Amino acid sequence: MFPFLARASVACALVISGGWAHAQPDEELTLARAIDAALHGNPELAASAYELSAGEARIVQADLQPNPELRVELENFAGSGAARGFDALETTLSLSQIVDLGGKRAARRNAAEADFDLAGIEQRARELDVLSEVTTRFIDVVASQERVSFAGEAARLAQVTLDEIGKRVDAGRSPEAERSRARIALTRARIDQRQAASELRAARHALAATWGSSEPAFHSAKAELFNLAPVETYQALVERLDQSPDFTRFASETRLRQAELRLARVQARPSLAFNLGVRRFEEGGDLALVAGVSMPLVIRDRNQGAIRESEARLRQTDASLAAARTRARATLLGLYQQMSADRERVEILHNEALPQAELALAQTRDGYDRGRFSFLELVTAQEELLALRAATIDAAADYHRLLAEIERLTSAALTRPLPIP
Repeated sequence: MFPFLARASVACALVISGGWAHAQPDEELTLARAIDAALHGNPELAASAYELSAGEARIVQADLQPNPELRVELENFAGSGAARGFDALETTLSLSQIVDLGGKRAARRNAAEADFDLAGIEQRARELDVLSEVTTRFIDVVASQERVSFAGEAARLAQVTLDEIGKRVDAGRSPEAERSRARIALTRARIDQRQAASELRAARHALAATWGSSEPAFHSAKAELFNLAPVETYQALVERLDQSPDFTRFASETRLRQAELRLARVQARPSLAFNLGVRRFEEGGDLALVAGVSMPLVIRDRNQGAIRESEARLRQTDASLAAARTRARATLLGLYQQMSADRERVEILHNEALPQAELALAQTRDGYDRGRFSFLELVTAQEELLALRAATIDAAADYHRLLAEIERLTSAALTRPLPIP
């Protein structure tokens, strides 16, 4: 099971490296370590694992033979005449055993085994849910770290602007109002910086909660947010859908429903009960053997209701599979298109818009020093650059989140790990 999950854990094109999950506070956390920690310590996985133990117990129970029955019968006592008192007492001690016919025991075991297989697939689906959740929260931490760095840079930029304007004001080249506006901008930048730090702390705690920890025992998350590796085509992803536990569970559920239908049909057949015993006659002390066989008359209850229910459940499973496949393909198409749009947005912002905004700010700052641009134009250029950087971080984080959802849907890693710069 684990190699399958490990293959899926290369999610989101975020760079990962192996190793044990419990990073020390001065260590950097990788996605592989976070996934390893969640698979070993996630409380929900630990609780759901007991369902497999319960399934094994159901198989053991289904394979057991019916218990024999010990019976004691007292006849012809406390009556009248010759049967008065215990003189005519007849005591019978017998042992009876129900014998299942028609393969009932095998049918019970097959149904229990099919139920156990389904429980195993559902457990793998829950593990993939945890992998997806860990990956998403890991992305949140990485994006929050970028926002903290960005907020710090914005505060430094605001401080540089305030210092430069202060020199101009002191030299009488700019009015005092410009320094006041620059101070307000610096205050806002510092507030944003504290907000970004708060969001990072919340993201780190949310990630640590996936492996049952109340405190994050890592210093930072290590990944390259803007490294967008190529992704498989949509058609290739569609072909992977049926390999997902979300769909293989339907195959196992079909086997379970078929086993339940076979069990319902064989339970319509009567079972035989044999008994053998010894009878003692109180008068004379004689002994005799008694034997018998019984079988219910299948007249009214032929288990027809249970058979019809099992047939309906089997047809329902087939219909649910068709509906789930249609829904999954539509979801996959929407995720893939949005992911492609986010990828294009990141590339345009990172490779075109940001360099142009940086150049525009540098030119505006130089022109402001020369008196060619106003303070408002300088502030506008700074705000445009900061807005583009924030949009680039958001777009990259959205891309990786969508990629994680696609990988969860198809249960396969879509990209190769890349080296961390």
